[in-house]
Amino acid sequence: MKILAIDTTSEICGVAILDNENLIIENSLNNGLTHSENLMPLVKEALEKSNLQLKDIDLVSCAVGPGSFTGIRIGVASVKAICEVNNIKIAEVTSLESLAKNIKDFSETKVALIDARNNQCYMGIFDNEINLKQDLIADDINVLLEEVSKYSDITFVGNGAELHKDLILSKFPNSKFCGDNIQRAYSCGLIGLKKYNSNNSVNADTLAPNYLRKSQAERLSKK
Repeated sequence: MKILAIDTTSEICGVAILDNENLIIENSLNNGLTHSENLMPLVKEALEKSNLQLKDIDLVSCAVGPGSFTGIRIGVASVKAICEVNNIKIAEVTSLESLAKNIKDFSETKVALIDARNNQCYMGIFDNEINLKQDLIADDINVLLEEVSKYSDITFVGNGAELHKDLILSKFPNSKFCGDNIQRAYSCGLIGLKKYNSNNSVNADTLAPNYLRKSQAERLSKK
C-alpha cells in the first residue's frame, strides 16, 4: 500500500511517502515561508523522486491538529482537494498521535505535549500501541500534569515537554523524555496505516480539522 502523509500542523511543513510501514521518502521545510507555498511543491517533489503519481497512492494520511490554526486549514484543504479529484481514502491523524509514535521504547504511558503558548499545551495520553487513555485536552500545563499523575512508566514527547521539562521532572522525577520532538510526516503515515487497517478512514467530504480549542481571536471576542 502506497501512503502519502502530510503534516502542516506545526512550523514544519512535512510530506512523506510510505510503502506500508517502509519509508520511501520524507521531505520537510521550515524556512519561514508559509505552508501554502511549500506544501504542493513538496508533494510534487516527493512523488517525482519516488517515481509515483497520485493515481498510485492508496491512502492519504492527514495530520488534522491540534497545532497551528493556519497550518491545519492549509493541510486539510489541500488533502480534500487531492483526494476528491483522485478518489483516495483518507486517514485522520492527530498531531499528538503522530508525536507519540516518535517514542520507540516501550512505555506504559506516552504523553505528547504541544506548546500552545501562555503556559498552555495540547496533550494526548497514550498506551504503548498509541491508543488513547483519555480524551485529548488543551489546558494550563499544571492542570495537564495533574491528569498525568494518574499514570505510571511515563515518557514525554513534543515541544511542550521540552519547554516544561524542569516542571515535569519536579513532579515526575522518574519520567523519561523522547529525543525526537519534531512532528514528522513519517510518523503521521504510520498512524494513518494503523487506522486504515482498523477500517478507520474517511473521504474528502468528511475530513475535518481538530483544533481542540478556539483560536485566540475567537476567545478574545467572547471576553
